[in-house]
Amino acid sequence: MPDRKADIIAEDRGEQVALMEPLLVASNSRHRGPLNDLALELAQKSAGLRRSLPAALAPSVADLVRSMNCYYSNLIEGHDTHPIDIERALRNDYSQDPKNRDLQQEAKAHIAVQQWIDSGGLPGAAAVETGSIAELHRRFCELLPEGLLWAEDPDTGKRTQVIPGEFRKRDARVGAHIPISAGSLPRFLERFTQTYATLGKTDSIVATAAAHHRLLWIHPFLDGNGRVVRLMSHAMLLSLLDTGALWSVARGLARNVNEYKSLLARCDQPRRNDLDGRGALSEEGLAAFTSFFLKTCIDQTNFMESLIEPERLRARIALWAEEETRLGELPAKSGAILEAVLYRGELPRSDAASVIGTGDRQARRIVSALLEKGVLQSPNPRAPLALAFPAALASRWMPGLFPDAPAQRPKAF
Repeated sequence: MPDRKADIIAEDRGEQVALMEPLLVASNSRHRGPLNDLALELAQKSAGLRRSLPAALAPSVADLVRSMNCYYSNLIEGHDTHPIDIERALRNDYSQDPKNRDLQQEAKAHIAVQQWIDSGGLPGAAAVETGSIAELHRRFCELLPEGLLWAEDPDTGKRTQVIPGEFRKRDARVGAHIPISAGSLPRFLERFTQTYATLGKTDSIVATAAAHHRLLWIHPFLDGNGRVVRLMSHAMLLSLLDTGALWSVARGLARNVNEYKSLLARCDQPRRNDLDGRGALSEEGLAAFTSFFLKTCIDQTNFMESLIEPERLRARIALWAEEETRLGELPAKSGAILEAVLYRGELPRSDAASVIGTGDRQARRIVSALLEKGVLQSPNPRAPLALAFPAALASRWMPGLFPDAPAQRPKAF
């Protein structure tokens, strides 16, 4: 029978915080040198990606990456809501099927939280603070439909309502892992914050992976832990590396989901011997996951850099515009406007006519067609034009960012 009560007293079995040590791969560990090298490489790659993109284009790319991050984070949880359907949800264009509508609302909630993070909602070390972890959960869950706010006990089948932002008051089980008792959460979360909020930059980059696992190990909520952890990791990397939200580790984790989950499980294992660190849990397991996590981040920065390389991006957009013009879907010279916006970052509307060598009336007609296609955007009729990256064109403009939508995907499915 469903349990809606939130006044249950959380049992504390007296577990000591040493149970989740080590919280970091030790500075004198044989694993630490290669991990520091990976952290430095990631910092350099992320900074290079940010510099390679015109500042005016960055918000449009970040919008598309936000949808991509949402798609892959939900996919890890077994929820496949394509970014095209996510974009529809952002326009309040929902499916008529209740289940699909719920998943669209879930995706919309995820994007809203990430938008808050990307706008400076969790600066500095705030992401690892206990209050911020609860806030991530609250912001995400309070936007979910009621049907998704239930957790089911795998043994008894009993369903318990999930309260947004509330730490669990019951025991939990995640596969073979039995998390700490609910009553012990405060001291474990305090130790978590004390450790990860006080590190230098290189240590913090390396520790992002450790924090990712250890919060999953703590399992503070009845449900939603995976998404909260990945949002926390996104916030940590955004702050540490000034990523501009131009890349996301979630894509790499989802594309290697079996290895991701296997290495997370390996982190749960107890220390094997005297060569495996000095804590209760395996340092080798934590080091292996950290290496995988940092290499995945580097892979994703390389991938995004290849997608937004100016000449390649220009060629893909130009080819699309040429095909659309030939099919009569766009006016002639539309490609010239897109190319100008791409190179300049933004284009004052008054410059459109001179760019294509026509009168103002024809220029306005071309701009209107591009706005209607969703490939240009502007906050108001007088503001400059900027490039947009609609999910429907991702396979043409940003191939590989996420899977193609199924053919003949209906608008109301």
